Amino acid sequence: MATHKLLLLPGDGIGPEVMGEVKRLIDWLNSAGIAKFETDTGLVGGSAYDAHKVSISEGDMAKALAADAIIFGAVGGPKWDAVPYEVRPEAGLLRLRKDLALFANLRPAVCYPALAEASSLKREAVEGLDIMIVRELTGGVYFGEPKTITDLGNGQKRAVDTQVYDTYEIERIGRVAFELARKRKNKVTSMEKRNVMKSGVLWNEVMTQVHKREYSDVTLEHQLADSGGMMLVKWPKQFDVIVTDNLFGDMLSDIAAMLTGSLGMLPSASLGEVDVKSKKRKALYEPVHGSAPDIAGQGLANPIAMISSFGMALRYSFDMGALADKVDAAIAAVLASGLRTADIKSEGTTAASTTQMGEAILKELQKLHA
Repeated sequence: MATHKLLLLPGDGIGPEVMGEVKRLIDWLNSAGIAKFETDTGLVGGSAYDAHKVSISEGDMAKALAADAIIFGAVGGPKWDAVPYEVRPEAGLLRLRKDLALFANLRPAVCYPALAEASSLKREAVEGLDIMIVRELTGGVYFGEPKTITDLGNGQKRAVDTQVYDTYEIERIGRVAFELARKRKNKVTSMEKRNVMKSGVLWNEVMTQVHKREYSDVTLEHQLADSGGMMLVKWPKQFDVIVTDNLFGDMLSDIAAMLTGSLGMLPSASLGEVDVKSKKRKALYEPVHGSAPDIAGQGLANPIAMISSFGMALRYSFDMGALADKVDAAIAAVLASGLRTADIKSEGTTAASTTQMGEAILKELQKLHA
């Protein structure tokens, strides 16, 4: 059995609490002989700043580069608001994405039937929702140059951010989306703003070419990003895989997140290129909920997004799709039983702590594996 190297970066706030539930699951998989994971732990974000005065140390970056996958908790909090910009907690995550060349961000938006009432949309609009948003992560307006603020005099300033995309960047994110769609409902919706942005014109053109050349078996639709945002809150179940650039992906994935009822439910994956020789790719998996310092240390955090992020690692880094399906099924079963952490608690359900939720999911997984 192959040994897989995992680097666990719990981070700040509720990060260590939810990571503890993933560690419990990993330990069981190892002891049961289902998989073989070798884990190491490092510091990132505010915890790294407190220890080393940087957002991630060179030693932990070396561990990240050597790992088969990184499981990441959350970073940040008011405690570090005054630290220098270049060593702010979030800089650790940005460096990991940059140095590992993690260009493809996968954000699933899944609404479990037991939580359909928690959505701000009507049950019929979201029950059974299963969307994957594929966001280009290393290009676009967040990284384009020039990026400046210029003093024009007379009390006036000019700010410039540059939206830049090359053909290869659009091709590779397109391939990720089309490959995912082939394993789902075989439909991709590409979103951009070709009506007002030259980068949108190129995005549309390249997506169309890649589709025609390599993925003609997949249905491809084009939609303007603002219209797409509207349709996400009108009838989201029309979508399967949405692929879009860095800026629009940032916005659209957060819109999709709220369709499910709670940020505490949502995982994500950030993937690099597949190495030609090893057939492996660098990858980082993290919940989207943030560090929530106001509830840290109280056992109130929802570990489901963190556990689901590990499930994505099983699926996309270790080719353990069947096991990932069982993790998803275990989560669904626990939710169907009425167990809830504070963020998703409603009348008639049973309150659970972080640990109780993690234990319940593990017990369900053990049943499914019996």
